[in-house]
Amino acid sequence: MTDLSALLQPDKGQSARAIHLVDSGGYDAWLKAQPPRHRTAIAAQKLTPTAFSSAILPGDKAEDWSVVGVVADSAKLSSWCLARLAETLPEGTYRVEGGEPGAAMFGWMTAQYRFEKYRKDDKAQGPRVLLTSEVTKIEEAVRLAEATALVRDLVNTPALDLGPGELEANAEKLAKKHDAALTVTRGHDLETGYPMIHAVGMAADRKHAPRLIELVWGNPKHPRVAIVGKGVCFDSGGLDIKPGSGMRLMKKDMGGAAHALALARLVIEHRLPIRLHMLIPAVENAISGNAMRPGDILKSRKGLTVEITNTDAEGRLILADALAKAVEDKPQLIIDFATLTGAARVALGPDLPAMFANDQGLADDLLAGGTAEDDPVWRLPLWQGYGDMLKSDIADLNNSPDGGFAGAVTAALFLEKFVPGDTPWAHFDTFAWRPAAKPGRPKGGDALGLRAAWAVLKSRFG
Repeated sequence: MTDLSALLQPDKGQSARAIHLVDSGGYDAWLKAQPPRHRTAIAAQKLTPTAFSSAILPGDKAEDWSVVGVVADSAKLSSWCLARLAETLPEGTYRVEGGEPGAAMFGWMTAQYRFEKYRKDDKAQGPRVLLTSEVTKIEEAVRLAEATALVRDLVNTPALDLGPGELEANAEKLAKKHDAALTVTRGHDLETGYPMIHAVGMAADRKHAPRLIELVWGNPKHPRVAIVGKGVCFDSGGLDIKPGSGMRLMKKDMGGAAHALALARLVIEHRLPIRLHMLIPAVENAISGNAMRPGDILKSRKGLTVEITNTDAEGRLILADALAKAVEDKPQLIIDFATLTGAARVALGPDLPAMFANDQGLADDLLAGGTAEDDPVWRLPLWQGYGDMLKSDIADLNNSPDGGFAGAVTAALFLEKFVPGDTPWAHFDTFAWRPAAKPGRPKGGDALGLRAAWAVLKSRFG
């Protein structure tokens, strides 16, 4: 992977090619003011005043050139305004002429992300370095880009090389680097203490045995914040087996855990004054003779009993036990991430995570943070009128209501049963994947909702 931190450098007046930015409103006036050689080059390259269009402008000497890029608003750059240029320009050093890249620093770096663990791109461009005079903003932009790259790397890695043990190794690496405490619960202690995590993961091979990974960092006197991530490293669906088409991308079903690790890393690197408690229930939902069955009744850590109506609704089971553990230490805030339901994708598509919250102020802050960071989320309701769908004739709850209605809402309502109403809690039902590339956002694993959540933590506790 490209060293993202090397792609953003302080502007000390060093030699660099200029990036001229223009928006559609000012395009005609700008074009009119250009010298004939520029207008000729623009016509030859068929530049149009639409976002992400660009053209090379010749300089006075044969080896001199600059580039013009069209953006939505040249006075207020978004995260993605320079991303196409970062993808297409040749290796070299660049600066925005007459301005600063601002938020676009993030997209400049993430556009150059490559997942090359299994295949090298021999035709890849060398690094494109962007200069900025806003030196104090570099570190934060790099951290956000590296956190996003971490999510992408983890989600893109297939289950053969990323099981519960590898998630544990990533948490251990973070803990050792920053002197955090790591606790891993497995085996008999998991079966008795976290019975739903154990039940979901018990059919997997021994090397992929289920576990609860917990990382604790920070001053115990600071406000306690819990971050929980669904870590289903591969989801076959269990005995309610998925079709091949539905199983194809199930390596990404640990996307929630990837988000939790990335957000925890941001908290720790920023030295945010909180007592961080990260929890990742890590399992593989496999099939064998001892697999969880439809009709089984599980007892949760909280004590509620759950009738299994569908073994493919397993993510909410492991999250429920993790949430129950999180609330035992009375956190001031809980945020969980999970690739939980197809229903959320049907409702909102792949780019827009569904967000549920039991606290209006928290919901408002997450929506505002998503807008500010170009990481939009959409709130869906914890509609209590659908609570009856979770009723069981023989247990406290069922894990997957019949009928197919409001699947994302009923999943969130299930999780809400394990969080006290007086504890602010937000649940992200995220896709963690981009089925098609966009500037700065390649096809594959991606962080969706991460920067929105980080904006809230930084605002509230920074």
